[in-house]
Amino acid sequence: MNLSDSQAGGQPLKRVTAVEAVLTHLRGAIERGEYAVGDKLPSEAELAARFEVSRSVIREALRTLQALGFTVSRTGKGTFVQSNGPADNPVFGEYSARDLLEVRRHVEIPVARYAATRRTAGDLDELGHLIERMERETDPVAWVAMDTLFHITIAQASGNPVFRRVIEEIRDALAHQSKFLNDLGGRRERANAEHRLIVEAIIEGSAEQAVEAMDLHLSRVEATLNSIVRTPADAPRSEGGPEA
Repeated sequence: MNLSDSQAGGQPLKRVTAVEAVLTHLRGAIERGEYAVGDKLPSEAELAARFEVSRSVIREALRTLQALGFTVSRTGKGTFVQSNGPADNPVFGEYSARDLLEVRRHVEIPVARYAATRRTAGDLDELGHLIERMERETDPVAWVAMDTLFHITIAQASGNPVFRRVIEEIRDALAHQSKFLNDLGGRRERANAEHRLIVEAIIEGSAEQAVEAMDLHLSRVEATLNSIVRTPADAPRSEGGPEA
């Protein structure tokens, strides 16, 4: 099965990544009951041969299925179906999406406020270079790494090292979430635009605008997460993924 140009129900889809295509097929099979709760999925090697992709692609698709609550991985035994529908609260690393968003709202919104009034010339220079690199970056892995660094840098600009420490503590979960949103929600370009609004507010020294920009960013992250969870795997999507 070659996944270079996926279709669903005869309707052409946007050109998707290999990970997204594999995930869509597997999620659809689980939702349709082709794999029942309790069933073991084929091995990585079997799936890689079936979909004509690398095992790393399969591994990432399986990781996302698990984040969505469809499957559970049992060490030494394989991947098993635990639900025929997505969880309403995906898990990224050690933390759930709901827990991450709750903490981010309570931490990153005030962080943006403080950064707008306390940032140094060095902070502004670092943020400016970082946002420009993110807007030019085409490698999704490199972009995700810079995404987490972006939020850590804003925490640094707040002038309070505790804020930076909090964001660093959850950086792995943020990276998992960021990749998930990019793979399934087409978030990267919109995230770049939202990040630029945050940086511009910090450059202007406007605490109010910085708060509004960060609140908008987090609201759109939440909206995209919700749209991914609620959209059936075989439903056609518009170019660029669901709106957020």
